[in-house]
Amino acid sequence: MKLSVIIVNYNVTQLLRSCLLSLQKYIQETAYEVIVIDNASTDTSWQDLIREFPSIHFISSESNGGFSKANNQAVKAAKGEYILLLNPDTELEGFYMKELLDFADAQPSFGCLGVRMHDAEGIFLPESKRSVPDMFNSFEKLFTNFKKNKSKSYYRNDIEENAVAEVDVITGAFLLAKKQVYEKIGGLDESYFMYGEDIDLCYTFLRNGYKNYYYGKVSILHHKGESTVKDEVYLNRFYGAMQIFIDKYYKEAKPVQYSFLKAGLKLRLHIEKIKLK
Repeated sequence: MKLSVIIVNYNVTQLLRSCLLSLQKYIQETAYEVIVIDNASTDTSWQDLIREFPSIHFISSESNGGFSKANNQAVKAAKGEYILLLNPDTELEGFYMKELLDFADAQPSFGCLGVRMHDAEGIFLPESKRSVPDMFNSFEKLFTNFKKNKSKSYYRNDIEENAVAEVDVITGAFLLAKKQVYEKIGGLDESYFMYGEDIDLCYTFLRNGYKNYYYGKVSILHHKGESTVKDEVYLNRFYGAMQIFIDKYYKEAKPVQYSFLKAGLKLRLHIEKIKLK
């Protein structure tokens, strides 16, 4: 088995169905399996997909322990040499999976790989390629809008959308890695319930001597945000994830950056909560 596609579902049955259809259509010339783990959805309509997709391995979780925990659970059941962590609100758009796997095979210190993402309107999603958060690029991310800036910014605007290049961080919406390496470095940190776990994983690859890649020659559709309610719970989880990251990597090693980042996150969270009122 060359590839195991891992999908965590939570109340997005119709998006999941479109995702699975795109996998059936476009993954060819590759021995693969698909594992869908449902994270205790309140909408049980996902169970209707079991009959529609009999070759897919569906797992039902009794409780929602978060995105990281669900992925790690599914990876344990995976048989593939490579795993692809894939969001249910994404769709493949071409016959390029073998191309990606061949590219990964050719890299001696392969960590993970991500591709170009765009939304339903065709707009490029800059989180497709990112830097590890630090004091400077985090200020840019939290308080400015430099999307067209060509510097080595948080969103790596110095790398063209269609380029193939080494990057620090890719997105967990489409993250290809070798199962053996993924498990060797500990997988996704389950301290993160949702958000931030992909940044941590990519940084862990780098800290262990592996290289991460952005492969902009191919793209996926990402229905970003359509399944997310932007309420106070979302804000607390999103900014809380960034707090976990800086606590883990900056609190003791880089105390000055830590103090700056902590204050910045607190201020940005306050501003976002005011917007909800």
